[in-house]
Amino acid sequence: MSSSNIPQDTQSLSKSAAFTVSFTWKKWKAIISDANTGTDPLYTIHYSPFSLTANMVFKKAPENEVIGSGKLNAVSINADYELRGQKAHLLAQKRWRTVYTHRSLNFSDTETPVTMTWTSDTGFKTWDFICVDEQQMPVAKFTANVWGITNLGKIEFVGPKADDRAAQEEIMVTGVTLFYCMLLRCNNFFNLFGAIFARPGHKQHIEPQPKAMASE
Repeated sequence: MSSSNIPQDTQSLSKSAAFTVSFTWKKWKAIISDANTGTDPLYTIHYSPFSLTANMVFKKAPENEVIGSGKLNAVSINADYELRGQKAHLLAQKRWRTVYTHRSLNFSDTETPVTMTWTSDTGFKTWDFICVDEQQMPVAKFTANVWGITNLGKIEFVGPKADDRAAQEEIMVTGVTLFYCMLLRCNNFFNLFGAIFARPGHKQHIEPQPKAMASE
């Protein structure tokens, strides 16, 4: 599942703002670190594959403060997530291609949320997920290692919100949730029926709320 609508200007993605995503089998969690400094973990992702409420819980390190969660669906090709107490959805816009949208206040310059779009391009070793804003300008790229055992990938940020921590958290939660959503779709027979009976192209309507706050 890939999209031909991947922005071509992905080479301009910033090298100064990036996260690495590493998995540790011993504790069954992923560790998010600054790709440039390699210092102590910024966030951790705790996995609960069979949970009915959240398959992934994102925590700020080292306080273990829960900042978000991601939930996959056994049949529906959409995914659910929560960020700083605000519940939302990743909505499929195509049945057979990776085109998902979510609504964002962190990338909006007003009190009205804007639509962010995720697309992907799959290679033999990596799976690139690109997030663009309403002007189709790239804001982030999540390069996931398809065959990665411990090194799951890298999240790069670009644009005026590249160093905004709240925007970074949103990309991290939605990007990682989408990655596992697509893995499930590729390996789950029931998601095939979900794609057949899906009604792609719908939009999510949410009321304006205060922007998610992220402490440094």
